[in-house]
Amino acid sequence: MKDSTTPKEQLLKKIRKALLEKRDNPYPQLEDLPLYAPQDDLLEVLFAEQFTAVSGQFIFCEDEIDFIENLLTLAEQRNWHKIYCWEKYLQNILKTYDYPYFETDKDFEQAEVGLTLCDALIARNGSILITNGNAAGRRLSIYPHQHIVLAYTSQLVLDLKDGFKLLKDKYKNNVPSMITTITGPSRTADIEKTLVLGAHGPKELFVFLLDDLQA
Repeated sequence: MKDSTTPKEQLLKKIRKALLEKRDNPYPQLEDLPLYAPQDDLLEVLFAEQFTAVSGQFIFCEDEIDFIENLLTLAEQRNWHKIYCWEKYLQNILKTYDYPYFETDKDFEQAEVGLTLCDALIARNGSILITNGNAAGRRLSIYPHQHIVLAYTSQLVLDLKDGFKLLKDKYKNNVPSMITTITGPSRTADIEKTLVLGAHGPKELFVFLLDDLQA
């Protein structure tokens, strides 16, 4: 009698059979090996290395005054005039030092810089973990050509799973609808395999890391 089963059914039958058969692990020694090599570097050093490796620009700040001074220098060098900031915490820092900024989305299409906080820094791959659980929302980290993130050393974690734990502790049962990571400036190589930065988002990404764990 001719077998009427389709190739798909035959494949699924083989998979079911293989799952039912118990076999010894041919590579038992591999289960004891760590996925990553042990890390001896400080998290801030590891993050800075990985972040700059993906074209991010890293600035370490000892305190808020150092942050403002570095921001002033950078804005003067780049001739920035339209810096948008929507998070109250950041706005209070800027107001304390009389730093000019836009606190609404008026003329947002002319925004040069988006200044935001973040939820965590993932040291392992130099990524920034962000959500829409704050006033910056989605647009401020995507639309302007430059994105500046103010982060703190207490937000540094080794892996993504550690970052998710911070989110769980912070938001409890009110998990934001958008959770994503940013790894360097926006990029694409769709056109003739040539890498282009800023194709679908910011051309430049800065992290100002402020030390809040000083003894």
